[in-house]
Amino acid sequence: MTRERILIADDTPASLALLVAVLEPHGYEILTASSGRDALKIAERAVPDLVMLDVVMPGHDGFAVCRTLKAEEATRDIPVIFLTSKQETKSVLQGFRVGAVDYILKPFQAEEVVTRVATHLKISRLTKELQQRNAELESEMGKRREAERGRERASQRLSNIASQEAQRWGLGGFVGKSPHMRRILADIERLQNFGKTSVLITGESGTGKELVARAIHHHSPRAEAPFVPVNCVAVPAELAESLFFGHTKGAFTGATSDRKGYFELADEGTLFLDEIGDMPASLQAKLLRVLEDGEVTPVGATQSRHVDVRVLSATNADLTSKIANGDFRQDLFFRLARYTVQTPPLRERSEDLPILAAHFLNVFATEMGMEAPSLSSDALQGLIAHPFPGNIRELKNLIERALILSGGKPIKREHLQLPTTLAYPQEDAAKPNAASFDSLPLNLEAAEQALIQRALEQTHGNVAEAARLMGVNRSLIYRRFPPMKS
Repeated sequence: MTRERILIADDTPASLALLVAVLEPHGYEILTASSGRDALKIAERAVPDLVMLDVVMPGHDGFAVCRTLKAEEATRDIPVIFLTSKQETKSVLQGFRVGAVDYILKPFQAEEVVTRVATHLKISRLTKELQQRNAELESEMGKRREAERGRERASQRLSNIASQEAQRWGLGGFVGKSPHMRRILADIERLQNFGKTSVLITGESGTGKELVARAIHHHSPRAEAPFVPVNCVAVPAELAESLFFGHTKGAFTGATSDRKGYFELADEGTLFLDEIGDMPASLQAKLLRVLEDGEVTPVGATQSRHVDVRVLSATNADLTSKIANGDFRQDLFFRLARYTVQTPPLRERSEDLPILAAHFLNVFATEMGMEAPSLSSDALQGLIAHPFPGNIRELKNLIERALILSGGKPIKREHLQLPTTLAYPQEDAAKPNAASFDSLPLNLEAAEQALIQRALEQTHGNVAEAARLMGVNRSLIYRRFPPMKS
């Protein structure tokens, strides 16, 4: 333990010797000075824990020395005790005015000197500890305030994105009067007072599963909190735990700062897990634990953090088959599917096609700054006859492209550029005839790329459908044909 250091300044050698003899046995390190100038030099160099000053000294008297000590930042907080033989009130008051904490009359009483020195050293220690703790608390509060401001900014950005998306669609996926749409709207209305219930949304790709999730969120008590969408297919397996649960600084190479995961970002709001059927098995177990306990443990952390998150999930896969094959946990399925909403394919709600087409025409025309043109009967008949393997997403693309090609004039069938024939019937798409193999490259990687390209062409860019036709996981297609970054 470091010894506390006391500087004694007195021009009388006998007084110095007496004070040293009294204080040194108590474990203090004693520094001495015979003048005010020497005392200032020693104090500047050694920065003692306490200073004892004789009032009357040649050159700089004790008052001058004390004023100088209190003027310097390094020595400002050192307690000063005056040594004086004068019992005048004026002298005592002057000592306190220049910053002293006490005074001791000569001749000294050893017990009094030891007691007063120990008392003021203890007060000084406690004061420093209090100041340090206050500084730490202020720093911690500053970090918390900044973190809260950051969370509010992130939350606002997420809410803005959600709001913009909902406004863009105008809940457009629900445009229509078919029984399917009435059932979905009834489901959303039924769920609006159940802000904790997990919901599994099923349906083909492009049927508006995320829109249903956003509607459930916006019509729930969590509407003002963040809505955080996550595509499970696009999450790299090696980063999945960090992305979902966060990490601490230094948890792994490249972790230069603490990072919140999706669960913490969605705290008090909704986390939407799209393509949940493609979540790695190792992550499924950890997700189940979070859903059961409401606690996340960031990578590298020793303590868990509580989160209040509602989880909505979506899939176009048959989870019961995945469970039977051991690819998806049954207990996780039951935890996610407390309530199930099914989105219908567009081909099963053809009565909604005219309404949807008109809606998207209005949306895109407004964005392009033009009046929405009419849709010819021939074009409408073409839409009704089309099977729409890409569902609503495909319809949106067709309408937007048709509006561009028509230049704002009435849309005809040729503007829609509907495919006339497919290379193979869809039910036999996975079984091309033998002659088609002759055109495949012999290089395995190139052949794989060609097959994926063909599958994507047949499904009009629908990755999920292409993967189904090929009997592979969508992640293979994403590796070969990564999504274009905007």
